[in-house]
Amino acid sequence: MTTPPPSPGAGRTDGSSVRIGALVPLTRPGWVEAGQHLLAGLELAVREVNDAGGIVGRPLELVVRDTAADPQRAAAAVDELARLGVAALAGEYHSVVARAAATRADALGLPFLCSSAVLDTLTEQPTEWVARLAPAQSHGWRIYADFLLDAGHSRIAVAADSGAYWASGARILRDHLAPRGGTLIELDVRALTPTAVCDELVDSRATALLLLVGHPEPAVPIVKSVRHDRRLAEIMIGAPAGQPEFAEWETLLGDDSAAIPFLRYLPERLSPLGAQVETDLRERLAEAPSFVAFEGYDTIAVLADVLRSHGEDGARTAKSWPRVAVEGTRGRIQFSRTPGINVWQWAWPPVQVVDRDPAEPDRFRILHVG
Repeated sequence: MTTPPPSPGAGRTDGSSVRIGALVPLTRPGWVEAGQHLLAGLELAVREVNDAGGIVGRPLELVVRDTAADPQRAAAAVDELARLGVAALAGEYHSVVARAAATRADALGLPFLCSSAVLDTLTEQPTEWVARLAPAQSHGWRIYADFLLDAGHSRIAVAADSGAYWASGARILRDHLAPRGGTLIELDVRALTPTAVCDELVDSRATALLLLVGHPEPAVPIVKSVRHDRRLAEIMIGAPAGQPEFAEWETLLGDDSAAIPFLRYLPERLSPLGAQVETDLRERLAEAPSFVAFEGYDTIAVLADVLRSHGEDGARTAKSWPRVAVEGTRGRIQFSRTPGINVWQWAWPPVQVVDRDPAEPDRFRILHVG
């Protein structure tokens, strides 16, 4: 007999699994390595929940959909997952994709805990249905701007690509730097070759270049050109969006991968839970886990706690965000309403500015803590 799928948020009491829909970039043009780390964290936490008895005796099941960094594909996946009767949505790394997913989840009345996207405006209007673990871009990038000023940089160039995320980042930096004597010089990478970027940097007298561009293209060619231009031997390269976090960055750039500060959302010292999760993630990934993997783990930890307490009813889940108090891998997770943010927000996860050590590129140096 065929039965229609349950409506979004409908509870099930037939002993079947409790489903969570997971949105993850697993193919290009998505950032595949970030997606793999996010999925590893989600899957590890699901396994641990099930080893501990599941959700009131029922197994937790992850229903994964590849967004491939495509907002329309993500919105379609939200529709599909809602038809499948998932209790909630989790994940996503790319901000513009998460925004499309959040907007659709809000319209459907389907709870969505966004793991890793930082764009401030995930939804145009305040919503009860969406919560977020990652810090808002305005929070993290202001910390990065403070790091630049503390390091003595007041003339800062940005190699910027098109898109809402990059435009938002440039605006945050400009607005935070200008009252403090800083100047932001924007270079449009759509109109400039990597060599032309170098020429513009020399003419601008900038002491720092920030990469507000995609990875590996055009970020990697720009870094190579700047690193090997003798005129720019003293310039600092930065990547607030976090491109150097992943092993592929070092693989593609070698020695040029080091000393490029970026934002990372980890504490200076992990808790015992965080340390154990780090060990398990390292085994699962066969490499050091990024902060994105920890975000994935924490997402399931929160959703499992909510589902145990409130069941699969979506409306009850949405109402529970302000009552969440879960010990995650990076601190105690609680959600609140934050000015300028239309979703329930963990304010705030730990924020660091780090880089790869030139003497040992596999090791990260903490340069600044927000």
